[in-house]
Amino acid sequence: MRLFIASPAKLYDYTGLRKEFSEVLEGTWVQEESLHLTWVFLGEEPAAGPWIEKLRNLTPPKKPVPLRKLGSFGRPPRVFHAKAEDPDLYAKARQFRESGFELHRFTPHVTLCRIKRIRDWRRYKELLKAYEEKILGEISEEIILYESILTKERAIHKKIAGVTK
Repeated sequence: MRLFIASPAKLYDYTGLRKEFSEVLEGTWVQEESLHLTWVFLGEEPAAGPWIEKLRNLTPPKKPVPLRKLGSFGRPPRVFHAKAEDPDLYAKARQFRESGFELHRFTPHVTLCRIKRIRDWRRYKELLKAYEEKILGEISEEIILYESILTKERAIHKKIAGVTK
């Protein structure tokens, strides 16, 4: 089974943001119900049991974490994302490490789209700037172990266990 640990996220106007940016970039958008911040990608694992045990060492985030600003990873950009730069996320990442999880170059973000190409660079940069001062959404106060089931259309995320308030 293909496993990862994440916190669900929601954007307040994902439909509007997606519509605006779809005019300037081409790519595969994440389904709204699948938006999340990944803490740890575990990959193919024979069983979830050992990870459920490790998950019990964690406490949930104290409060929802705001998503501010938009950005992308890669040159040329390949991942379009919402940023989360709250100090609480880095403290939670430390707790993950102290509980025996391996976090590789943790950069808190929520992937919105896998970019194939940017059609209009000037307009893309203008839109990024327009969203700089907005609170776009939030990351929930949950930490969940998911199974990722890949289909031809998309990945389906099945909740296995979680840590909540």
